[in-house]
Amino acid sequence: MIDTTEKIQVLNLLKTSQGQIGGIIKMLEEGRYCVDISKQILSVQALLKKANLTIISQHIKHCVKQAFEQGQGSEKVDEIMEVIDKYAK
Repeated sequence: MIDTTEKIQVLNLLKTSQGQIGGIIKMLEEGRYCVDISKQILSVQALLKKANLTIISQHIKHCVKQAFEQGQGSEKVDEIMEVIDKYAK
């Protein structure tokens, strides 16, 4: 479970991303310069990456730790490895 402080941080990152995506859509509709649009897309990707890393970090610190304490850690490691594999691509 993600703690309250981290949850607020992730929500803010996602809401900012959401607003920027709306701006990107508007830029496309208005026929704005491609490089400017691309820069905005990269900015959103960075925000999403940061949000995802925060969630994964919290998962490891809480859920994975708890699973190891209960003798079920290998399942959680497999989950994390699957996410890392997708993240690395």
